[in-house]
Amino acid sequence: MKALVSWTWPGNVRELENFIERSVILSSGPSLRAPVGELIAASVETTGGSTLEEVEREYILRVFRETGGVVSATATRLGIPRTTLNAMMTKLGISRSDL
Repeated sequence: MKALVSWTWPGNVRELENFIERSVILSSGPSLRAPVGELIAASVETTGGSTLEEVEREYILRVFRETGGVVSATATRLGIPRTTLNAMMTKLGISRSDL
């Protein structure tokens, strides 16, 4: 709860809505398990002049590492279809060897 309250929610209601929706999808059972690690990591990170593509690439690679390189698990965690993730990987130059 502390992480949710302290996060600035730069995307406003949409970002909060997507975060809660992703939390519901990733939770099993009656308890909601929000991936607050994403918020904590994002608040610690500094992008310092990075382009959007660089930030997207690094974030996708980080989630890949956290999910053991499993494409479907990474796509679920990112809240996007596998096909979209595959297209993003091609666009951003991410290959299996990067994982």
